[in-house]
Amino acid sequence: MYEERFDKRGFDELRPMEAETGIIPNAKGSARFRIGNTEAIAAVYGPEEVKPKHFEKVDKGIIMCKYDMLPFSVPDRAKPGMDRRDMEISDVITNALNRAVILEEFPRSMITVRVYVTQADAGTRCASLTAASMACADAGLPMRDLVAAVAAGKIGDSICLDLTKEEEDFHEGGATDVPIGFLPSKNEIVLLQLDGKVTKEELSRIVEMGKLGAMKIYELEKSVLQGRFSNESKS
Repeated sequence: MYEERFDKRGFDELRPMEAETGIIPNAKGSARFRIGNTEAIAAVYGPEEVKPKHFEKVDKGIIMCKYDMLPFSVPDRAKPGMDRRDMEISDVITNALNRAVILEEFPRSMITVRVYVTQADAGTRCASLTAASMACADAGLPMRDLVAAVAAGKIGDSICLDLTKEEEDFHEGGATDVPIGFLPSKNEIVLLQLDGKVTKEELSRIVEMGKLGAMKIYELEKSVLQGRFSNESKS
């Protein structure tokens, strides 16, 4: 049984959030997204020449994403360099951004996205994808829509939104984690992974809760970006 969350949140409640853009002057676009004790910073470079050349596509651009957890992001110092998990998350973010960015506008070009997790308390791939989406928008890339991402899941017998590391490690009844990336204007899920076991009906409830949570993140993304471009137009 899991009747009350460790941090006293409601089962459908997100952790406190904050976001900002334009934080890395030398990047084409950049953003920081924080949810609870998880924080990610993303930077976008390009469009530029494709390297190596054999990755080039004549009809559209490509996105190359690199996800990296900084050594000080977790209590047990993370090992430097990319491991299998980092490469998998890099691919996950790339695939989601491929659905969001209109790459047909950049034939024979490459857009590089670097994402750094500065603090980790679960949900790092979702925070990273959200930050990367905002950074792409900050860079002025044409987009179908922003991507908003959050994890939902099942702890014991309770469906929960935005799990923490403490909840992911909950052993009494087990925990299931479902990262969800949502493209609201298309009503399209661009990221859906499942770590654990749930019934079909439970998965449906988890996805719906995740989409509702993603919409709250989406509103924050839009508000921050609107403020950023509004301030630029006044200056």
